[in-house]
Amino acid sequence: MPTRRTIFRRILPMLAACAVTMGIRAQDPHFSQFFSSPLTLNPALTGLFDGDFRVAGNFRNQWPTINNAFTTGTASIDLSILQNRLPENDRWGVGVLALNDRSANRILNNSHYSISTAYHKGLDENGYHQLTVGFQGTFTSKTLDVSGADFEDELTALGFTGVTSEVFANQRVAINYFDLHTGILYSGSTNGENSFYLGASVYHVNRPNESFLGGSFILEPRVTVHGGGRIPLGTYRAVHGSVIHQRQGGADETVLGAAMSFNINQDEYSPVDLYAGAWYRLRDAVIPYVGVEFGSFRIGFSYDVNMSGLRTASQRRGGTELSLIYVRRPVEEWRRKLHCPKF
Repeated sequence: MPTRRTIFRRILPMLAACAVTMGIRAQDPHFSQFFSSPLTLNPALTGLFDGDFRVAGNFRNQWPTINNAFTTGTASIDLSILQNRLPENDRWGVGVLALNDRSANRILNNSHYSISTAYHKGLDENGYHQLTVGFQGTFTSKTLDVSGADFEDELTALGFTGVTSEVFANQRVAINYFDLHTGILYSGSTNGENSFYLGASVYHVNRPNESFLGGSFILEPRVTVHGGGRIPLGTYRAVHGSVIHQRQGGADETVLGAAMSFNINQDEYSPVDLYAGAWYRLRDAVIPYVGVEFGSFRIGFSYDVNMSGLRTASQRRGGTELSLIYVRRPVEEWRRKLHCPKF
């Protein structure tokens, strides 16, 4: 991802020092399987699924050959509330999310705890079209532990044997702040079998200050536009495509791709679906993806094959990513199916 690749244009062992002394703008963690991490993609996706509640988890290890550059994990749960008090095709979703992101072999540790809500307004009597607005509030805790870091002024002919003049070398410092995110989403279907969606979100609306030194180090808003759809190809196959474009500060990324799903047991009522496809992050990586969905579970695995200028250092190993989604299905046979985004 260009937003993180720019960080590694500097000497890698000096990552922590550069982040503090050279003014690198912080960038958000990201997932190649953005479609499997709904509450980090758009608050408007909260509660938008066909079921009683949804549990999602994601884990990513990016550039493992570069001293565990970035490891990111999330866990979330969301559900609909007050269903008996809302119009038949409306939903009100609430959810909670925990995210942990560690950089430079745990020198920088970021923890985020979020509460989100979204209202999904049905636009037609069949429930095929919906318009959603969502909000998310986040408490963030960041810790910088530079006791194990090597700084530029420590480098001598014998290695990192000098004495640093950095102001908080061998210290552990922390900051906390509140963050606000919002999003909007349109989702629809023409016949109840296909589906499509288009959404946009803005994270860090309030532009929090992330300075460890008491100065001004503003976190720039992350603006995301994303969309996708599902097109059935007969009874037991379908193609799922999605695209995302994000911009934060002076950095941006675009990811697009598709996967085919195959109903391998050819059972319409209790299907076992196998997914295979690939996504491409422009100027950065090819991302093969495989997944399986059975019962209430969907499991996905992807692997970034780095194609950028960092491929020599990363040995083309961009990042391993695993996703897991569990959706508690409705018990009532008569309950109307909700047409919602899936990829």
